[in-house]
Amino acid sequence: MDRRSLRRARLLLGTAGLALAAAGPVLIVRGCGGRKEIRTELAAQKITFPHHGLPAGLASHAGHAVDSGPEAHAYARFIQSNVDRATGGRTYAEITAEVHAAGGDDEKLAELRQMAFMGQSLRASLMSAYQAWHLTTLVTGLGTALTGLGVALAVTADAIAPRGSDGA
Repeated sequence: MDRRSLRRARLLLGTAGLALAAAGPVLIVRGCGGRKEIRTELAAQKITFPHHGLPAGLASHAGHAVDSGPEAHAYARFIQSNVDRATGGRTYAEITAEVHAAGGDDEKLAELRQMAFMGQSLRASLMSAYQAWHLTTLVTGLGTALTGLGVALAVTADAIAPRGSDGA
């Protein structure tokens, strides 16, 4: 490779390396900041698993506060089990159809529909927190990978620098 091509390769690798090495920490900071915000928002809701009455798969969460994505996911499963038990496994849409079929006059069915709506809404919010938790993991991981790749490219660019007696 001639000197001019080496200079171009070095410039390209060095520029890309510096850009990635600069972008990586930004992603890491944003990912960590997002994770902190999720924890803060979940903690502000003061949701705590009950000490008793949890399904077998959730017993290890008894008495714990919900302040992380995995705990939000577990509590969403707890809500789903309660909603399923109360509605006989019917969805909000199915109960709404029953309310309409009954002419809208069945108060017990209307209350069940309201409970299903509230349970599913809370469950959806907790699932959103769980998904956001995973996104922060992805963003932080990508930031780490980009930082490493950027540094590797910058080091490679420096290593292919044309060396000569004139110091260039």
